[in-house]
Amino acid sequence: MPSPKKPFRFNVGFIIHEEVGYNHDFPFAFDDIKLEDLELRYLEGIANVGKTPQGLILQGDFSAETTLNCVRCLTDFDHELDWSFTELYAFDQRSETEEGLLIPDDAHLDIAEMLREYALLEVPISPVCKPNCKGLCPECGQNLNEKDCGHRPEQSDSPFAKLKDLLK
Repeated sequence: MPSPKKPFRFNVGFIIHEEVGYNHDFPFAFDDIKLEDLELRYLEGIANVGKTPQGLILQGDFSAETTLNCVRCLTDFDHELDWSFTELYAFDQRSETEEGLLIPDDAHLDIAEMLREYALLEVPISPVCKPNCKGLCPECGQNLNEKDCGHRPEQSDSPFAKLKDLLK
């Protein structure tokens, strides 16, 4: 049973004493959870931990929903995140990977920071609420998805402006 203060911390000590190839699933489901600065809703996933000759291999498959801010119209919208990862927790420093993950002495893994990092990799750099988002009017700031303010872009003085007509 995970602790309410550390919901992503679980005991893998029993796996260490099993045969190579043994694995165990640790399911997770939360309606609302906060991982430092990242708020997630409807988080579901499975962390599968298996024994290898080098250590414990952790394979995670997770999905959740978060709120993002559209870069075009500046409104908040819900965005679905799906992510997977594989990490090796080594038995000793000889088998250690570049991530430097070693099995802790108490054999409890806490994957909260790892979940946060992989979830953040799924957040788009420039989130857009919908593909046809019209954004804000550069003149008055009206959200053009809600109503048209009537402002139109001025004709360009550029010598290349006539080339735009060729695209039509």
